[in-house]
Amino acid sequence: MQAKFKKSYRFAIKTSLYITLYTTLLMSVFLYYLYEFKWYYVLGFSASIYIFSFFTIQFRVERFIYRRVKKIYDDLTLLESASLSKGPITTDMRTLTQEIDKFARDKKIEIETLKVREEYRKEFLGNVSHELKTPLFTVQGYVLTLLDGAMEDKNIRKKYLERASKGIERLGYIIQDLDMITKLEVGDLSLKMEEFNIVELVENVFDMLEMKATKKNITLTFDMDYVNPIMVKADRERIQQVLANLIVNSVKYGREKGTTEVSIENLIKNKVIVRVTDNGEGISKAHLPRLFERFYRVDKSGSRKEGGSGLGLSIVKHIIEAHNEKIYVESEYGVGSEFSFTLEKAK
Repeated sequence: MQAKFKKSYRFAIKTSLYITLYTTLLMSVFLYYLYEFKWYYVLGFSASIYIFSFFTIQFRVERFIYRRVKKIYDDLTLLESASLSKGPITTDMRTLTQEIDKFARDKKIEIETLKVREEYRKEFLGNVSHELKTPLFTVQGYVLTLLDGAMEDKNIRKKYLERASKGIERLGYIIQDLDMITKLEVGDLSLKMEEFNIVELVENVFDMLEMKATKKNITLTFDMDYVNPIMVKADRERIQQVLANLIVNSVKYGREKGTTEVSIENLIKNKVIVRVTDNGEGISKAHLPRLFERFYRVDKSGSRKEGGSGLGLSIVKHIIEAHNEKIYVESEYGVGSEFSFTLEKAK
């Protein structure tokens, strides 16, 4: 569709005025010295010069500028610039310059954003490949060893099959976690909202993870005695998964003889905030913005030894956001970390 052309008269008006003033001054001097000076001659001459200059500049110079401006707009249209195609084309240089500058800034931001996303995409694919490749090669190694003759030894056969089974379990966990995150992102995973006592749920998670914490002499505790129940409205199973992931991380990266503490506080009239605090390794500020990304590792080597799918915090974030709630993290390297999230109170 042909772009609408918006005329600008500012340049022609000012330029014609300058030409008229100059030629009128010359004409006045010429008439004063050589001929009889008449004001109506001067006025008539000025008017004719102004009109002639205006139309010449407006239509000739404007045509010259328009062809070049039109080419700029056509080139930008090829780049699908919605901001420039909405309005009519103008030959006003200041307006055009402002539009081009804005277009350039927007495109620069867009390109930088795409570059960042491309880096994240490459890193994500590399992490997925690594996470799947490690247990897969482990299973393959044990199976090939058995096929090469180790199957005849019952003790080795049982040990290798058990190790291969663990590798397959890890692959299953990774695939299940990826599937859950995808469903949460597209809204396919429905939440079963119910009212329950969050204090009781935390106690259940403590019981479930007690043996894991005991191995590192880490104490799982509340910040105080909660005598009365605190009722919230959420998906009980998913919130249990959130608490389990956060507490497992605090134990995994906690110090020997350390503490993992859970507190539940009233935030506003209809909200509570649940905090999971530890005195473990802590996380440097540089890692905090990307902490909830899939497969993002703070310690590339240590986290591998600890195992896990690398999707725990990403799942936590998606579950909390699926409840239309917020999750926060505060951490200081060498001091400890605190993860907190909000929940709706039961009425």
